[in-house]
Amino acid sequence: MRSSTLLAARQSVVLAGGFVAVLWLVEGLDAVLPGRFEGNGIRPRSDAGMSGILFGPLIHSDWAHLIGNSVPLLVLGFLLAMSGVRTFLAVTAVVWLASGLGVWLVGSAFTVHVGASGIVFGWIAYLILRGVFARSLGQIALGVAVFIAYGSALWGVLPGQVGISWEGHLFGALGGTVAAWCLRNGVEKDN
Repeated sequence: MRSSTLLAARQSVVLAGGFVAVLWLVEGLDAVLPGRFEGNGIRPRSDAGMSGILFGPLIHSDWAHLIGNSVPLLVLGFLLAMSGVRTFLAVTAVVWLASGLGVWLVGSAFTVHVGASGIVFGWIAYLILRGVFARSLGQIALGVAVFIAYGSALWGVLPGQVGISWEGHLFGALGGTVAAWCLRNGVEKDN
């Protein structure tokens, strides 16, 4: 493995692992501190719930919820981070805000949305579509692999499961699509 590729791989492990470590830290604090963090999630069309746009993806309803998000975040985050720190941060910011704003605008009233699954769906969409928009055969091949591994999860953008924020999934995926389109000319120039 070339030294630049090895360096990029190490950096990607640190970025993806660091992101997931922060989520585990937040859940650990939620478990030991008085009160529950879930109340700080996204509350659709509520002034108080707007802060959830920023904090909701960091909060999970329980350990099982966090564990369910951790493996896809590690795998997809690693693949995304291989494009460089700036791309990782830009895509994550677009997805984070699109998912949060979308939930805040169209989520059901009197609900609270937490969890990083909107980011998972955004990263899936970005990784699948970036090669198509950038016309990069290597990125298209990676997108096909991501689709094979995670494509079935995309059914989660449809309503149907009680307690699952399909809105967060849908707007996360839309955010990933927008990021793939906007960053199509810079996909492989970041490193």
